[in-house]
Amino acid sequence: MTNNGSAPPQAIFFDMDGTILDWTTGMEESWLASCEAHCDGLYAPVDMHAAIRERRTWFWNDSVRAKQGRMDLDASAREIVRHAFADKGLDHVDLAHRIADDYRARRLAVLFPYPGAIETLVTIRERGIRTALLTNGEARNQRRSVERHALEQYFDCIVIEGEFGVGKPDERVFRHALQSCGGRSETTWMVGDSLEADIAPAVALGLHAIWVDEVGDGLPEGTPVRPHRIVRAITELL
Repeated sequence: MTNNGSAPPQAIFFDMDGTILDWTTGMEESWLASCEAHCDGLYAPVDMHAAIRERRTWFWNDSVRAKQGRMDLDASAREIVRHAFADKGLDHVDLAHRIADDYRARRLAVLFPYPGAIETLVTIRERGIRTALLTNGEARNQRRSVERHALEQYFDCIVIEGEFGVGKPDERVFRHALQSCGGRSETTWMVGDSLEADIAPAVALGLHAIWVDEVGDGLPEGTPVRPHRIVRAITELL
C-alpha cells in the first residue's frame, strides 16, 4: 500500500455509501417488492416500478434537489412516489406513502458492506494508518448505518453531514478530518465513489484521490475531475 511508490499513507479517508456499504445491490428489487405488496390491483407493479425509476432519476439528477433530498431520505422517497403516481393520473397519497415507506424499510434491511470491505478496514487499522469516515446525509439515517454495521471501531474520526453542519465537497469536512487524524494532505488518501463530492475536493486540497468506479465504466466523457487512481472496490487498496 504505497502512494505512487512513496511511503505508505499516514491516513485514509473513506466515503461510506457506494464505497464501504453497497448502496445499489437490491435497490430495484426492493422498489418492485414494495409495489407488488401495495399496488392492490390499482396499477401493475412492474409499470409503477418503471414510473418510480423515471422519477427517481429526475429527482436525484438535480443537484439542488439532491442536496436537500439526502437530508431526509424517507421524505424524498415519498415525494418520488407521489410524482410517479401523478404521472399515471393517480392521487392516492396514502398509498404512495405506504409504497415509499415500505421501500425504505426493505432497502435498509439489505444494505450491507461490500465483500471484503470490513476486512480491508481491519487490515488498514492493523497497519497503524489513521482513518476517517466522511459521509453526506441526515444525521439519523447515517448514524443508524454506522451503528448497525459497527463501523465506529474502524475510524478515528467520523464526519456526518447532518451532525457536522456541512457536507462534502465543502473543504471544511476534509480539513476537520485532517486535523482530527493529525495528518497532512500530501500523506493522506481520500477514497470515494463520487467524483464531485469525494475526488474533486480531495485533489484541490492535495490529497491522493482514489475513485471507486464499481461498474468499471471509467471516467465520464468531458469530466474535468482526474483522480490519481481508479479502483473497482476498496479491497484493491491492499
